[in-house]
Amino acid sequence: MNPKKILPGAISAIALFWPPLSNAQEAVTLPAVKVEGQLQAEQNPSAPVDGYKANTTFSATKTGVPIVETQQSISVITRDRIEDQGALTLQDTLGYTAGVSAGSYGFDNRGDWAFIRGTSFVQYQDGLKQLFGFYNNVRPDPFTLERVEVVKGPSSVLYGQGGFGGLVNIVSKRPQDKQAGEVGVQLGEYGRKQLALDLTGPLNAGGTLLYRMIALTRDSDTQVDFVPDDRELFAPSITWRPSADTSLTAYLNVQRDLSGSSVGFFPIIGTRFEGPNGRIPTNTFISEPGFDLYLAKQTSYGLEFDHRLNDVFTFSQKVKQSDSAVSYNSIYSAFTPQINADGRTINRVAISQYNVADSLTTDSQLAAKWNVGEFENTSIIGLDYQRVALGGARGAGGSAAPIDYLNPVYGNFTAPVLADIAGTLQTQTGIYAQHQVKYAKRWLSTVGIRRDWAKSETDNAPASDLDTSTNTYKASLGYITDFGAMPYYSYSESFLPISGLDFFGNPFKPQQAEQQEMGVKYETPDGKSLFTAAVYEIKENNRRVADPVQAGNQIQVGEAESKGVELEANHRLSATVDILAAYAYTSAKVTRHSAPNSQGKRLATVPKQTLSLWGRQKFSMLGLPGWQWGAGLRFIDESWDGVDNVRTPSVTLLDAMLSYETGDWRYAVNATNLANREYVSTCLSRGDCFYGVERNVVLSANYRF
Repeated sequence: MNPKKILPGAISAIALFWPPLSNAQEAVTLPAVKVEGQLQAEQNPSAPVDGYKANTTFSATKTGVPIVETQQSISVITRDRIEDQGALTLQDTLGYTAGVSAGSYGFDNRGDWAFIRGTSFVQYQDGLKQLFGFYNNVRPDPFTLERVEVVKGPSSVLYGQGGFGGLVNIVSKRPQDKQAGEVGVQLGEYGRKQLALDLTGPLNAGGTLLYRMIALTRDSDTQVDFVPDDRELFAPSITWRPSADTSLTAYLNVQRDLSGSSVGFFPIIGTRFEGPNGRIPTNTFISEPGFDLYLAKQTSYGLEFDHRLNDVFTFSQKVKQSDSAVSYNSIYSAFTPQINADGRTINRVAISQYNVADSLTTDSQLAAKWNVGEFENTSIIGLDYQRVALGGARGAGGSAAPIDYLNPVYGNFTAPVLADIAGTLQTQTGIYAQHQVKYAKRWLSTVGIRRDWAKSETDNAPASDLDTSTNTYKASLGYITDFGAMPYYSYSESFLPISGLDFFGNPFKPQQAEQQEMGVKYETPDGKSLFTAAVYEIKENNRRVADPVQAGNQIQVGEAESKGVELEANHRLSATVDILAAYAYTSAKVTRHSAPNSQGKRLATVPKQTLSLWGRQKFSMLGLPGWQWGAGLRFIDESWDGVDNVRTPSVTLLDAMLSYETGDWRYAVNATNLANREYVSTCLSRGDCFYGVERNVVLSANYRF
């Protein structure tokens, strides 16, 4: 059965149920609907959640449905879970999620790195794409987030370009209708000092105006010498709610991150394997103090509008403008990296970049909910748009002498001279439609279709221009059994046009992927625990990977295939004990390649298995209630370099937490990689390896009022 042939007809059939825009209630007889001023927390897919288990999700369908009824794999990391696990970065929040291998490139401060089902994820914030290009953006701070939602599998029908293995949608804290405040202090290893503030509540007696103000400042070093991790952040927002049917939120985010080169792209001999003088110390800094810099600045602002037109129709719109820039100076190992014959020195190269990205993103949709007999229908028609200008400058003429990594002496280098590069303008327009139906409280189905138009133009480089369009589809079916389990099947597609040229001046082909997934979900009758299992197969065409021969180039393999099994449990064992468990088996290989020696090779950096366990328990000690302890284990299996020559060994990491709450105060100590395992997170066929994150202990005190 070919979903591409079935879906157009299925979408057309929606017209048989879709009510007209006027006189909607003349077409069907609707039951009485009670309109409340605000959705209850258990129904609102962006509201705060008490505990580890969220009941609803927005990201999977853009409609806000129960997770247990969503016919695809999705994991939600709640605010409580982020705090208990002591997540300091976005990639930290993903470490206990099935099908996700987080921290793929170790301690790399330039971004948040993770693979979902064998592919790098696409990052969204509040439903709008967040990142465009490379090294031109700030990293989101977990303190500003209400939850993190991981949608697994291709998702182009609702989100457009990208997302082959999945996407991560981070949900921001928004104004609440009850007055609340929090002041938090963190002290930790590497001289970490952080102060954070979060205030929210009504601005007027009628509660039609709500506000939120988040501010944060941090001064910190890192596990690598001379590399800071400083941050300044200010994120106010205001919501106007003139009636139960209308809401308008305006927000602003201003952030400045100051860091440096936390990765040196060290050679395999000296990291994965011992060199002439053992392994290169993990704190080694081979760049240059005073020159080295990774300074990221971003200002973004936007509007979120929702209006219930009547008992059937709701109109929603999101729009965001983001302006960001990164100054990036670094000196690192020359490719192909190796320790010189003297056994002590590494050749180096110097780079300078100034990367800018100005983006406008919007998403507008009309949703309808209505019943026809035993059919409960939810349909959306949407239009989204992206306009992104990329540009900046690149350095030339720089050089750096070899450095003794055992006893580095700094100062022998010439800084590159920056020169403007050609700017690139990318646009995407997408129209999508989705219909969800629930029949007789048992059968569930979702179908969707999308049409994308994508363009890209680079100044003075007409050969790299792009002008393409495509359709993508999805379909799924589920059934709720008598004992509450829901088995399901889903099919979905993704599409990514790639602008620009490879190292040799050849244009990239568009990437495409399709997935088939079967799974089952079960929620306990009390609603406190959720268990999921899924098997999937993703076929991806024209995937880009690092060129094993030419440094700095990417090549497109003919076809890659990822298939695997995922198990996840979010279990409330008792009133005082919660357990999270996740397991994934992933087989990700090149199934067709122009180079015969690449055929059948495992995709780089993708572990075969991952396993994680986390538990927390509330208890009393010395007659004092309010204590809580937690412990976690993360097993990351071996991975390969992309050509099956160099194996990165497996590693098991331990995390722990102890907290105490009394009155309005919460005190906690969090430790990640408690045993301080020194490990390599991945090695690549081009010859370099990345060190993993070392032990990090953070003390925190939060006053909530």
